[in-house]
Amino acid sequence: MMQEKKRGHMADLSIRSRQEEQMDAPDLDPAVYERVLHDLARVNRWTFTAWPTIAFLNRAVGSTRHFRLLDVGFGDGDVLRAVARWARKRGIEAELIGVDLNEKSLSAARHATPPELAIDYRAGDYLDQPERFDFIISSQVTHHMTDAQLMTFLRHMEAEARMGWLICDLHRHGFAHWGFPLLARLLRVHRIVREDGRLSIARSFRPGDWAELLPQAGISLDDVRIVRRFSFRLCVERICG
Repeated sequence: MMQEKKRGHMADLSIRSRQEEQMDAPDLDPAVYERVLHDLARVNRWTFTAWPTIAFLNRAVGSTRHFRLLDVGFGDGDVLRAVARWARKRGIEAELIGVDLNEKSLSAARHATPPELAIDYRAGDYLDQPERFDFIISSQVTHHMTDAQLMTFLRHMEAEARMGWLICDLHRHGFAHWGFPLLARLLRVHRIVREDGRLSIARSFRPGDWAELLPQAGISLDDVRIVRRFSFRLCVERICG
């Protein structure tokens, strides 16, 4: 509890925090990691985390009846499950693949996903996936990346995603930062979720950050939309063609 308070008081939201999150520790016990992922998924349901991705796909898919999508850093798999159900309702054949650097995510996502959704979860690097993808998306992942990793990710999506790409991440906003502990206590989530949650917000982005980062990756601001979404999400949307 004292650690959480200390982090809250130290946060300076005018700049991005670079402090490491506990859930990223390579030696975190697999059972604890899975509990953290499932608790994060519960927070995501309460904060409608999948909605920005569905809104993007509603705009980007158009008349297409089949697409292949890669979700980078799928975690518990909750966003991919939402996309699978959205596609089913619309009669769209969606080939959904998730890749996560942390092999411990595989068990969490597979346990939470009904077999009929047929989502292909993989452990590894998105750069090593053999297929070409129509869409590449990520949800609450880019704030975990280093600056160099983020530049590589942006350039890869711009070069490889045939129909479009989406980054949906947290918005570094004061209300979200100070309000998250209340939500975390109401949901009785794991201590790591409580403590990392505020830090994730402090590590995340503001519109001006993306306005500087995208040109550094060779992406014109005229080709993307930087959109605020409920609740306290900041998205970078790119629809090709």
